[in-house]
Amino acid sequence: MLKTLSKKKRMARGSDLANRSPIFYGWIIMLVGTLGIIMTSPGQTDSVSVFIEHFIADLQISRSLVSTLYTMGTLIGSFALPVVGQQIDRQGPRRMVLVISALFGLACIYMGFVQNALMLGLGFIAIRMLGQGSLSLVCRNVINQWWIRRRGTVMGISGLLASLFGLGGFPNLINWLIPIHGWRLTYMFLGLLILAVMIPIGLGFFRNRPEDYGLQPDGHKSHLVEGKAPAEEPVEENWTLSEAMHTSVFWTGGVGIASISMLTTGLFFHMVSIFQDSGLTPTVAASVYLPIALISAVVTLASGALLSRIPVRLLLAASLVLQAVSLVMAGWFLQGTGMALLYGLTLGTMLGLIRTVSSVMWAMYFGRQHLGSITGVTTTISVVGTALGPMPMGIARDLLGSYNTALTVSAVLPLSLGLVSLFGRKPQRHTERA
Repeated sequence: MLKTLSKKKRMARGSDLANRSPIFYGWIIMLVGTLGIIMTSPGQTDSVSVFIEHFIADLQISRSLVSTLYTMGTLIGSFALPVVGQQIDRQGPRRMVLVISALFGLACIYMGFVQNALMLGLGFIAIRMLGQGSLSLVCRNVINQWWIRRRGTVMGISGLLASLFGLGGFPNLINWLIPIHGWRLTYMFLGLLILAVMIPIGLGFFRNRPEDYGLQPDGHKSHLVEGKAPAEEPVEENWTLSEAMHTSVFWTGGVGIASISMLTTGLFFHMVSIFQDSGLTPTVAASVYLPIALISAVVTLASGALLSRIPVRLLLAASLVLQAVSLVMAGWFLQGTGMALLYGLTLGTMLGLIRTVSSVMWAMYFGRQHLGSITGVTTTISVVGTALGPMPMGIARDLLGSYNTALTVSAVLPLSLGLVSLFGRKPQRHTERA
């Protein structure tokens, strides 16, 4: 006991960057974690969607096959996420972000060498597992480790930056690079960018839990500092993965988020084609990502700040309803750039809300101690949903000649789940009466 306390005191007095920072190091963690989230973009559907038409034309494969490969790649890649989550708990975010970033960068470089459907499918597995899944998981986890009471606000700021520079920047960057250098060199460039940015950032600035350095979440003074009275520290209730999985909110929240992941992925994956069917150009489709990103950023910041006043279940319900509205709009109301802009604003509002919900819900409900294991499973559920999005829409387009029927029928799902999510209250431990 005394040896453990002495070790913690040495940590508190150590010369680590987290201790020497003139500001609470959680703010640095927020910035580098957000940068990591932004760098997941080459594995996210909004960026991959810009490559889809080039895959179809250059590899001479059908839209249905590309959609199926993307679905299978996303699904297979998701199976690794529970293991990744467990390793985050055991090894810490700092070590894991280095491994994941290196593998993700190499996976993007590999995409530039794809020659056939099999190689494309393997590439989809890699970029979805490592970028959309693992790198996103470890970066959100590390931010949650450093914040409790101000988690909503911090995640709101993080979401704002991620929306502006990720969703708002990368699709347009890719759309600009492909005509100049071709889609193969563009993907290779993205891989090199990930390696050049995330390896130094992960090694130099990522840190694990604040307690490892004698600090407390939210910048509270550590009770280990000698000669000072204990400061009031955030109180949280930590649940194991098994305990969390026995609560109803784990499943209602997980399935609700997964349905949005599924349907949004379908919309983003076929964005260019949906717009072309409505008489709009690929450039207009790519440009819509900017208003999506802008409104998403504003809504993420606002909803994060309001989390102390509005239950997270209401934000989830609102995002599900907006998802249904966006599906109907995509199917029937994309006539002209004005409606395309309105569609982008609707979709962006939904994305801002769900980004806040998915970023804070699990840490808010189940604590930080087993957060990696819990979010590893919930992220898998979400990614499985993501996997199921592109294929039905692609098949419907090939068979029916239009996306309208698939989009309209799909809108029923989020509307139904929105009603169910209204009852998803924060779980409470059952205690026996004396």
